[in-house]
Amino acid sequence: MQRVILPGGTIGVLGSGQLGRMFALKARRMGYRVHTYSPDTDSPTGHVSDEEWVGPYEDMDLVRNFAKRVDVITYEFENIPGATIEKAAEYAPVRPNDAVLHTVQNRLREKTFLDKNGFPCAPYAAVRSLDELMAALITVGCPAVLKTAGWGYDGKGQVKINHESEAEAAWKKVEGADCVLESFINFSHEASVVAARDLDGEFSHFGLMENQHVDHILDVTLCPGRLPEHVAHEAIEITRGIVEAIDLVGVLCVEFFVKENHSLLVNEIAPRVHNSGHVTFDNCTTSQFEQQLRAVCGLPLGDATILRPAVMVNLLGDLWANGEPDWAAALAFPSVKLHLYGKTEARPGRKMGHLTAMADSIDVALDQALKAREALTAQH
Repeated sequence: MQRVILPGGTIGVLGSGQLGRMFALKARRMGYRVHTYSPDTDSPTGHVSDEEWVGPYEDMDLVRNFAKRVDVITYEFENIPGATIEKAAEYAPVRPNDAVLHTVQNRLREKTFLDKNGFPCAPYAAVRSLDELMAALITVGCPAVLKTAGWGYDGKGQVKINHESEAEAAWKKVEGADCVLESFINFSHEASVVAARDLDGEFSHFGLMENQHVDHILDVTLCPGRLPEHVAHEAIEITRGIVEAIDLVGVLCVEFFVKENHSLLVNEIAPRVHNSGHVTFDNCTTSQFEQQLRAVCGLPLGDATILRPAVMVNLLGDLWANGEPDWAAALAFPSVKLHLYGKTEARPGRKMGHLTAMADSIDVALDQALKAREALTAQH
């Protein structure tokens, strides 16, 4: 198998959403061909790919044929069966590898990895029955959050427990799945570090970004975040340790809780480009998507310098409730960039696109981004 994949080669992407779309746009700009594989047709990634392969991830014959047609494979989300990755890796290198994906696909494995390697995370306990949940509540304490061990994102598969009397109802909500009980953290900020690591172990990052969520879905990202320099430094060093311990080749995001005393706890790890890194498409010398491309192709990483402070605001399907948003009104703000993902159906809570605003200060960028989003529906 090739170690370095040069322009002209073919990149395989497992998954076909907006992350794959933005990755494919960068790859095609640099002269690569892109094939995407997912169960969906007419997909955001498929729109900008050379070939769109449509089939279940469990169709091993189709996965094999897909892998034979590409030079290297990456993925744009982590809920891909491990057997799919293993089959694809028989025919083309998969970066990040199956061991990385295996670790982060399950919250208990992820917490165990963090704990074993000395990275700070919330107190937790494994829960596989109601009796174990009751015992864990004594150990972890209340309030706590019961999270399904697998297949969770954007707050799905999570139930807050304020008192032990709520345990049975919470257990019913997760339908008896294997879970992790975590101590509920009172934090002052949510933040993230998006970083890249190449085949030679070189590390690059985009600094500490500040994130704001609504209903467990990322709403706003500020780059750089408005947090003290020593907090940013610590977050970057924790991220460096994680990517080295997990032997990452590619891009990875570490999500943090920042407590009132500015101490950090790792919330989650995502071994892929990340929603909070979308802002880098416009305001960095090299975006997270190009860094992913460079890393998985065995090329040197690019310069990740932040050129201007920038703020990203997500555009959810709710904005379409009364008709098509007023794109011209948002683009009347000269510093605002519009990204739409090519999704044909707008549904409440569905990520349809984002706006990025750049300015000389992060506070001005935030003001412009929010006003531009408000303008989308001001005439409705």
